[in-house]
Amino acid sequence: MYEQAQTAPEHDLEGSSAPRAAKVDAASLTESQFSHVLAVKNMRFAWPSSSFQIGITDLNVKSDEHWLLEGPSGSGKSTLLQLLGGVLLAQRGDVRILGQSWAALSSAQRDLRRADHVGFIFQQFNLVPYLSGLENVILPCRFSPSRRQAAESSGGLKDEARRLLAALGLGAKEIQFRRAARLSVGQQQRVAAARALIGKPALVLADEPTGNLDRKNSEHVFDLVRDLHLKAGLTSIIVTHDEEIARMCDGVFRLAPAGEYFAHV
Repeated sequence: MYEQAQTAPEHDLEGSSAPRAAKVDAASLTESQFSHVLAVKNMRFAWPSSSFQIGITDLNVKSDEHWLLEGPSGSGKSTLLQLLGGVLLAQRGDVRILGQSWAALSSAQRDLRRADHVGFIFQQFNLVPYLSGLENVILPCRFSPSRRQAAESSGGLKDEARRLLAALGLGAKEIQFRRAARLSVGQQQRVAAARALIGKPALVLADEPTGNLDRKNSEHVFDLVRDLHLKAGLTSIIVTHDEEIARMCDGVFRLAPAGEYFAHV
């Protein structure tokens, strides 16, 4: 299913005579956009002292949808994921998760909302090296009471973490209790995936979640995401070069090379 997104050419944020994105307030967002997991309106972002910039005029992502984000190296895929997840804030326009604007929140409030509703699978994993694989999976629930409650409702916090790891081929206790720094790269990647999925967050943002995995383990990751999609209404946006996973997504967001524009096909 493809939902048409309004897109616009990019212009310099400062010193340009070209039309600029309008500042967006709540009145400019429709009631249906508030109900989307993600709603983006007239968003512009540029790194300081750089001509590179991302621009999205209108973008809505509904519950239960899985989207592929693709584009050449340097086109801003990782940056866009951080904007959608509230790690970065746009200089213009608005990005909302579950109806709440990231820009309207303080830094501490954004951290809490992200902990409650967003699961990140980072390209560099970002595991705590001295914690075990199991402890890394549980970590988000220590910052989010709602995710902890959701995990415990599935039969217990540790049991749910073990279930997720087992579904990803990491069922052996000796692996689950091994420090993250001593796990293989592929094992670390799967621990990162389980950490993002525990507690059923509304949105998962995944940056090459299967980049270091073989075909069998790649399928385990996506099967787990798809299972949560069916059971808990999970929404995901995935950066991947895995063609098999890409074919399972509902649609594609494509980023043009740096300095051009954001496009949706």
